[in-house]
Amino acid sequence: MRDNYRKNIFIWSLYDFANSSFTTLVVTFIYATYFTEAIAENKIIGTALWSRAVSLTAIIVAIASPIMGAIADKSDLRKTFLAIMTYLSIFGSVMLYYTMPGEVIKALTWFIIANIGFELGSVFYNAYLPEIAPKTKIGRVSGYGWSFGYVGGLLCLVVALVGFVQPDIPWFGFSKETGEHIRATNLLVAIWFSVFSLPMLLIINTKTKEHYKRSKLNILSGINELIHTFKKLKQYKQVIKFLLSRMIYNDGLVTIFAFGGIYAAGTFGFTFQEIMIFGIVLNVTAGIGAFIFGFLDDKLGGKLTIQITLICLTAAGLLAIFANSKLLFWIAGISVGIFSGPNQAASRSLMGRFTPKSKENEFYGFFAFSGKMTAFIGPLCLGILTEIFNSQRAGVSIVVILFIIGLFLLRSVDEKGGIEKATSVN
Repeated sequence: MRDNYRKNIFIWSLYDFANSSFTTLVVTFIYATYFTEAIAENKIIGTALWSRAVSLTAIIVAIASPIMGAIADKSDLRKTFLAIMTYLSIFGSVMLYYTMPGEVIKALTWFIIANIGFELGSVFYNAYLPEIAPKTKIGRVSGYGWSFGYVGGLLCLVVALVGFVQPDIPWFGFSKETGEHIRATNLLVAIWFSVFSLPMLLIINTKTKEHYKRSKLNILSGINELIHTFKKLKQYKQVIKFLLSRMIYNDGLVTIFAFGGIYAAGTFGFTFQEIMIFGIVLNVTAGIGAFIFGFLDDKLGGKLTIQITLICLTAAGLLAIFANSKLLFWIAGISVGIFSGPNQAASRSLMGRFTPKSKENEFYGFFAFSGKMTAFIGPLCLGILTEIFNSQRAGVSIVVILFIIGLFLLRSVDEKGGIEKATSVN
């Protein structure tokens, strides 16, 4: 029994190892920068357009995630939905390789498709957490996943640096003249994601309610259940308070991840190679932070862990805005790495503590909904402020504001009360 428990945790964490290649290489450090530097007309316009693509993804995911989560709960389609979204993200990543400089619409379209697949896949992946982890260890298990994910993103980034970006002759003969060696990193992401997600899709043990062929009969039932839960959600007051807070502070994290590489290149003149080294260091620090704070989460509680990380992220954000040298920006970036992983891991584990049994997909659908419902605000405001002031520093200031508001709203969350409510429903 114990061996099966450990196996499920490893396989579950391995999916984080797989999909982190997409966020690390495509969303944050390589393709986002390549888009603003080589595909878009200029850095300012590129930043604004990228912000709109991230915002559109957030809106679509916010609408779709709770509905799909409710259907999955009623239809036993969690793994099916996870597989569909996983391969949608992989296919979109492959197509990004074929986008050439100047093909802005094509590049943004395939990015949005790939990003939607990644985000919706995460809904069903996260929903496994309350099943595979006991309540007393949910913090550390969530931390395992995040830390393993950062390891995956780190290793994939290293392979991209060594094989495609840094050498005079990239692997497989990809050309440097047309930026093909940079676009080829999307193929690396697709392969990495495909290979390491297979154990999750094929092996992990799951609960089965009924045969998949009956799932169509439950679509309407799933939607009705979602409506019913929306009506009853007022009974889960701590869930509402937490999700409202997360809705704001997670927007700050989304913005950082979407524009970290863009900001480093545009404001501090980082080269692709420097950005990738920067990404490697951030993944190392974030993995260590997520792992260590996972144990503290179980001892201190999710709420206090999130509060500590938000205070530190706010300080790091301010330093990044006012930094006048690469050294100070490096310090700010490393600080973001150390505390962003624990923030996300603790948020996921706190939601797990608040989730009643048999409603995992649905509640994590709401979790994704809260993370995306306003996630267009940060990127959109960053793009607008960047355009108005012709400065990326002005745009990045929105991140600090979101962290502060989220921290203030989190104060009212009663973690003990939320856990008791989830237990009483079970």
